[in-house]
Amino acid sequence: MKQINSRHGALVAGLMDWGIQDFIYVPSSHAAPIIRSLESQGVRAVMANREEEAVGIAGGLSLAGRKVAIVMQDNGFGNALTALATFAIQYHLAIPIFANTRGGLGEYNSMINSISESVPSILERIGVKVIELGISDSVEVWRSSTKAVAQLAKIQHRPNVTLFEALHPSLEEVE
Repeated sequence: MKQINSRHGALVAGLMDWGIQDFIYVPSSHAAPIIRSLESQGVRAVMANREEEAVGIAGGLSLAGRKVAIVMQDNGFGNALTALATFAIQYHLAIPIFANTRGGLGEYNSMINSISESVPSILERIGVKVIELGISDSVEVWRSSTKAVAQLAKIQHRPNVTLFEALHPSLEEVE
């Protein structure tokens, strides 16, 4: 197994371990290293303009039996809630969603926390399991957890969300 030195690299490695075939993403400079890495490893990428569009595209691929994930920012769940609640959950779609968090250490936008702080409780309220990967979790935990949550989405036939830190100041040294 190849040595992984960064948490974002571990997230990509975990998705590759799972056997990801496609990923849908909403452009984000904070998730760009993950997006570029998945593309460079030959995983088919589809860019969505908005988060609810990402859920729709990923849902269609999931219904077709593909191993698909979404990469986005947590503040985009405001846009994605209806698609998640009325489509992905109701049709039992296996979609692991990986969203970088905003509003914590390293944040530069003073208004972003108004949605980002509430995301875990909002998602749990509509029945979406939330897993959090933080800066204190090791690279190995990021990799194994990423694979495990993707497998869980497939087993449960439900979307789930992994929230991961991307702005923490210590990541600048590691990434």
